[in-house]
This record gives sequence, C-alpha cells and structure tokens, in this order.
Amino acid sequence: MSTDKITFLMNWHATPYHAPVYLAQKLGYFADEDIKVALLEPNDPSDVTEIIGSGKVDMGFKAMIHTLAAKARGFPVTSIGSLLDEPFTGVVYLKDSGITTDFRSLKGKKIGYVGEFGKIQIDELTKYYGMEPTDYEAVRCGMNVSKAIIEGSIHAGIGLEVNNTPWTIANRHVNDNFMAENPEKLRKFMRAVKRATNLVLASPEEAYQVYIDIKPEMASAVNRKIYERSYAYFSKDLKNVQRDWEKVTRYGKRLEVLKDDFQPNYTNEFLEWELDSDSANPTGDQKRMVALQKDVAEKGGFQRLDVTIAV
Repeated sequence: MSTDKITFLMNWHATPYHAPVYLAQKLGYFADEDIKVALLEPNDPSDVTEIIGSGKVDMGFKAMIHTLAAKARGFPVTSIGSLLDEPFTGVVYLKDSGITTDFRSLKGKKIGYVGEFGKIQIDELTKYYGMEPTDYEAVRCGMNVSKAIIEGSIHAGIGLEVNNTPWTIANRHVNDNFMAENPEKLRKFMRAVKRATNLVLASPEEAYQVYIDIKPEMASAVNRKIYERSYAYFSKDLKNVQRDWEKVTRYGKRLEVLKDDFQPNYTNEFLEWELDSDSANPTGDQKRMVALQKDVAEKGGFQRLDVTIAV
C-alpha cells in the first residue's frame, strides 16, 4: 500500500533542536504548501540511514558523517539541507568525575559513544596522546550517553555538552529515488521548515511554548537548556555549507571510513531563497562561540553570533 504523505524519520526521539520540523507540522506550514508529512521516531538511531537508503522512508535526520558513510556503502542518500550550522561533537564528563581537559585523564576509564563510528573516533583521538585501545574501555551507549554517565556505568562519552548533557546533531537527508521523482515536494518541505525556523529565530520563547504543547517532555529543565544552547546553532538559511562537508569528508578519510576519491553527497538545489555567504573567519567564530555558550550556560537565554561574511 502506498501513501501520498512524505515520511520523515528523526534521528532519535523528539529533542529540542527538532523544533522547526514539529512546528511546521503543528502550525500548518506543511498544509499551506499542500503536502502531508508523517513525522516518525526510530527505536534505534543506528537504523535511520538504512531505512532511508532502502526507500522504506523518504527523508530523515542523520549526522553528516553518517550521510557520507551511507553513500560510501552504496545507500542512495543525499543531504538537502542542514538543521544546525556546526557539525560539532566532543568528549563530555561530569565536573566532579576527576577527568580533566588533559585527554590522558581518560586512561583506565570507560568511554561511551553513540553509534558505529564512535569507537573509531575514540581510538583515533586517543592515539594522539600516546594511548592504545587497551588503555580504556569503549562502551556503545546509543543515544543514552548522558544517562550512562549519570548512572555511573561510563566515566565520559562522545557527544555535545549542555550542562553535562550530551546530544548530537543532524542533517536532512533524502532517498535519491524519492528526490529524483519528487523535486517539488522537497522544495515545499524545505519552504515550510524554513518558515518554522524563521519563527524560532525571531521568537524563540513563543516557538518553544508551542513545541511544549506538541511534546510536553520539552518542558523539562534539561530540555530547556538544550534548546537555549541550540539556538545559536540553528541554521538561518538551512544550507549545506561546503566548507563543513569538505572538512568532515577529510575527517572520514582520515578515519578510513571513506575512500580517497570519495566526493560528498549534498545539494542546496531545493533551497529557493537567497543563501548567506560563508563566514570570513570560521575558526574565530568557533572561538567566540565557546564564550557565547559559556555565557548562555551560566545565564540562560537566547544568543547568536554576529558573523562577518566573506567577500
């Protein structure tokens, strides 16, 4: 049995940074574009790429490295936009754990990771500090890294720190067959999500209250903090940034999950509005983002960087 709905699979259960997609549904933006969208959540985030690549679902969220690796494995998927501007991750731990910014403090510890590339990332990172895989225990936790840290089953984990709560980001990717057959549906989908993103950026408090109505669990203190910390990263124009795709492609080659001649699988052809130019100083922006996020962590609220555009 077929359906005229676009099926969209999240990278995990609803999280604060999924807000634009859920708001587009709730506020009728998809309906205004004359499309129907079914928003789905996976039981296992590791299944997302395979499900989309096999054509069982049309579109979904997945991290950039997984989108690249999917193509390398022969899955027909392409990224058509970005939810957040930065492909960020890091090692997170509780402040009172005894672990420090010296990576060697992880020696003898249990280090959690989310998905299939986490162990490779840990092994690659630790070797620069003279460590071997036998110097620590890597533990696959799925999307439950924060829970595992709090429960004490791991000492640290690969993720993003939001007041000691790790999380991950995603790009929108689509099955190539669906993309070829439904270009106008994709343009309509992205227009609706752009409209919802505009609302989030212009009125973050109002938008989040609507999101809480959709997903009451968003009212928790931790989810509120994640939303505030996500606000600075929401992509204004939803574009795939060439610099970031090239950077992560090089990283994938260094991890040996991509071949030397691999070309990244992304496009901006379904974004019909004017796209922002790239930053003139992305490294400087990242340093300023550290200070901004520290301030938000301490004071709360919503802040974004003023970025100088390259000429």
